[in-house]
Amino acid sequence: MRIDILTVLPELLESPFKHSIIKRAINKKIVEVNIHNIRDYSTNKHKQVDDYAFGGEAGMVMAIEPIDRLISSLKQQRVYDEIIFLTPDGETFNQQTANSLSIKKNLILLCGHYKGIDQRIRDYLITREISIGDYVLSGGELAAAVMVDSIVRIIPGAISDETSALTDSFQDHLLAPPVYTRPADYKGWKVPEIILSGNTKQIDIWRMEQAIERTQKLRPDLLKKHKGE
Repeated sequence: MRIDILTVLPELLESPFKHSIIKRAINKKIVEVNIHNIRDYSTNKHKQVDDYAFGGEAGMVMAIEPIDRLISSLKQQRVYDEIIFLTPDGETFNQQTANSLSIKKNLILLCGHYKGIDQRIRDYLITREISIGDYVLSGGELAAAVMVDSIVRIIPGAISDETSALTDSFQDHLLAPPVYTRPADYKGWKVPEIILSGNTKQIDIWRMEQAIERTQKLRPDLLKKHKGE
């Protein structure tokens, strides 16, 4: 998979991809992450990429020209499955979205900034708009890092135990059941006996019961999706 991230603040994205699972996936050539500075595609002598909004709207707006030039340059080199704009008013990102994007070959993520981007970018260049939550960030860089991490970790080979990702919360519209490790008894706080029984079938049943119980308590909205309602 190849992911191209378009931003006016590439420095914000340097650290997230130099550690942990993402770094290992890049080193193993499972994923290629490229960060592009939109300013490099500005024809303005000051490398300006924003301007005042028509109509007197408050705030600066990211201009269409440098973004179009950058996207056009990338599209001349390969076909992209999705060109995604990270925006608070996009569809809400969830595990199912991550799953579907993880099987794509080439993605572009456009990070917004300032007041927003020229609407014509959204109308003519963007194929999908995604939000990581109902709140506003200073820019789309952190949202892009969140999405990349969520997408890459479920690509086969990205983590050593691939079945681990398949049992994460939200994979089947359920929260994950509780997990335990040694010691089995700490200060009198004991691990449930069923977990120590070695009876795989009964443990699986217990885990499913716990997942449903936790989801019912904490996220009943998910339980309806699990049941197909």
